Amino acid sequence: MIGVLALQGAFEAHQRHLSALGVANMQVRGPGDLFLVDALVMPGGESTTMSKVAVVTGLEPVLRARIAEGMPAFGTCAGMILLASEVRDGRSDQISLGAIDIVVQRNGYGRQRDSFETELDVSGLDAPFHGIFIRAPKVLSLQPSVEVLASHDGVPVLVRQGSVLAASFHPELTDDHRIHAMFISHLVTQSVTPVKEVS
Repeated sequence: MIGVLALQGAFEAHQRHLSALGVANMQVRGPGDLFLVDALVMPGGESTTMSKVAVVTGLEPVLRARIAEGMPAFGTCAGMILLASEVRDGRSDQISLGAIDIVVQRNGYGRQRDSFETELDVSGLDAPFHGIFIRAPKVLSLQPSVEVLASHDGVPVLVRQGSVLAASFHPELTDDHRIHAMFISHLVTQSVTPVKEVS
């Protein structure tokens, strides 16, 4: 079962992709939901709002623990921000889960009016992927252990480290399932950590 973080943002769009690929999925809204899933998708949206809700609902420490234990995760746009090891230009109380060794700048490509679309060459895909960038985070730096799967103007926009995949753009807003399929296919090569309670 793949969970989709449903605190805010385009979580239903991610669910449509997973369902189209024949993958069982459910919305994750509270700490208990995280014990029912083997992997987690974190959608685009407003990262500061997601961060605040995660803290208020008590989901944040369980989410942090499950990812630290090795639960696979896929974050897009705001999801990338939450997964990053460091966030620039974020709120002082904004959480970063440290799940992938990247430093990102919130709204690094500009505000809503600076949104753009472009074709991306993605490692492992046989044709370009249409990237939709909306108030997207920009990767400022990354550790050598982070694999760059796609770049735009020399800046990484799709990265992977172990079982964690993160995108600056919104694959969920297209009709192209290939990046979701990439995440799913990568899961079969990863051992899923048994669920255990977090005190």
